[in-house]
Amino acid sequence: MKKLLLGILTLGLVFSCGGKKEEATKKADTAVKVETLTVGASPVPHAELLEQVKEDLKKEGIDLKIVVFNDYVQPNMGLKDKSLDANFFQHVPYMNDFGKKNGFEMSAVGNIHIEPMAVYSKKIKSLNELKEGAEVLLPNDPTNLGRGLIMLDKAGFIKLKDNTKLDSTVEDIVENTKKIKFTTLAADQIAPRLNEVDAAIINANYAIDSKLTLADAILVESKDSPYVNIITVLKGNEADPRVAKLVKALQSEKIKKFIEDKYKGSVIPAF
Repeated sequence: MKKLLLGILTLGLVFSCGGKKEEATKKADTAVKVETLTVGASPVPHAELLEQVKEDLKKEGIDLKIVVFNDYVQPNMGLKDKSLDANFFQHVPYMNDFGKKNGFEMSAVGNIHIEPMAVYSKKIKSLNELKEGAEVLLPNDPTNLGRGLIMLDKAGFIKLKDNTKLDSTVEDIVENTKKIKFTTLAADQIAPRLNEVDAAIINANYAIDSKLTLADAILVESKDSPYVNIITVLKGNEADPRVAKLVKALQSEKIKKFIEDKYKGSVIPAF
């Protein structure tokens, strides 16, 4: 009788352990598989927006790694050498120009926001107050240089040979009645030098980073700007499901509200 009882207990223990093991295996099989997605971004507003979707992506099985850059070169080179899966800092004209000059192709996979470019000054309240020979700073990368010059042309401050030519340069100015001295610098170097010059054209992300708002600007780019900031991948990686989840998370009502509440018009949703 004792042997029979012991056998029953042993058999029950085997089934119990087997059931728990089977249950644990099922849980492991249904658990979300976590994949890493490495994205390069400018600090403001790009990295800030990415931080807002980290937890959302974690629920989708994506571990978002954000690598912050303070220039417009390394985030694209990171795509080329495949140290980055995607980047978030640029617009299509810059992407195309950079790819052409550096021998590789990239693709835009999602429109996120527009950052209106603007003219700022600590010395004057209007462009009309600029004196003859005044100095104005401009970004030196081809697309943002052309963008700034086109903005000045459309405002009637200068005249270009062709104000639809996106890569216009200072040499394309055909009318400069006040003989303004245009100095070009790397985009990230302009805001820190604003006090040294009469006026400066500053990209919105660097303006925000320097605590400048559109209320401080003396001229703001028109709303028909083609310079939408995008999620970018190396050509051939457009179908990456991890990036698709990132784009979906960024093109959400949550992020739209965050942009509108935090940036007060200095950044505008483009989805």
